[in-house]
Amino acid sequence: MSNQFLNLIEKRRTIYAIGKNVEHSPAYLTDLIQNAIKQSPSSFNSQSSRAVILFHAEHEKFWNFVKDALKAYAKDAESAAKTEAKMDSFAAGVGTVLFFEDQDVVAGLQASFPSYAENFPIWAEHSTAIAQFATWTALHSAGVGASLQHYNPIVDAQVHAEWDVPATWKLRAQLVFGSIEGEPKAKGYMDDAARFKVFGA
Repeated sequence: MSNQFLNLIEKRRTIYAIGKNVEHSPAYLTDLIQNAIKQSPSSFNSQSSRAVILFHAEHEKFWNFVKDALKAYAKDAESAAKTEAKMDSFAAGVGTVLFFEDQDVVAGLQASFPSYAENFPIWAEHSTAIAQFATWTALHSAGVGASLQHYNPIVDAQVHAEWDVPATWKLRAQLVFGSIEGEPKAKGYMDDAARFKVFGA
């Protein structure tokens, strides 16, 4: 099947080997990221997704926070060294998008639509997932490599304090990005029969 959108998302991959050789300016990338999030659908058009976009030294600062926080979880010197190298590989990129969901929005929807109250936190997770995927794909379309990480909640307090993030914003994921300095691993797929059922076609 030839479809421009499907071709784009098929080529979007997790890129771990990233660098700082990005041809686009932070202003261009900021606009790209903001528009990807703005155009992402959300339940009840709640627009609950929030983002903090970090470039250069601020981006590196975030990964140093994570590296320091992870030291407490290292079993031995070898695992500590591997973890530090991994964090340094993320810091080698040019930026990071911190994705949040505004819990005030979720609580407001729960109050306004009590019959759906238990679903709004779930739907907020859907919203952030869509925003993350849209941003990741948009960056790929601009020739920028990225990988999605999840080091919350171990750095939540530092993030909120360092970048004056509202207390109601809940950190959900981190998308680190930079120039593509290596190829992704081959991607395998399950058999369609194990994943899909089609009726009436």
